[in-house]
Amino acid sequence: MHLNLNSYIFNNPQQLSFFLYFVISIVLCSIILLISYVLGEKNTVHNKNIPFESGIIGVGTTDLRFSIKFYLIAILFVLFDVEALYLYAWSICAQELGLDGLIKVFFFILTLLVSLMYIVKKKVFI
Repeated sequence: MHLNLNSYIFNNPQQLSFFLYFVISIVLCSIILLISYVLGEKNTVHNKNIPFESGIIGVGTTDLRFSIKFYLIAILFVLFDVEALYLYAWSICAQELGLDGLIKVFFFILTLLVSLMYIVKKKVFI
């Protein structure tokens, strides 16, 4: 019994080209990693493992605990900043979108305001 792998695995040329792209990418990455491993330095000096802070040797521990509010504020900033980008994109093509786009952006802003009121109610910023 003869098994034709080309017709069995790849039904069209796009599947074959994707498979070749995937294989070539994996092989190329492996070759680059192998070359860097072979040509790279193998020194295990103690000073190499010490963090370098502008020439100053660190004193004390680096296990500082930060309040979760710092992270919450950062995430909320990114969230509202990205939503501002959506509003900017809407403002550029507001005329083309017409009344339908205006209604959708109204509900988008309403959702933003409700979420902001919820955040203030939960006292995230305090």
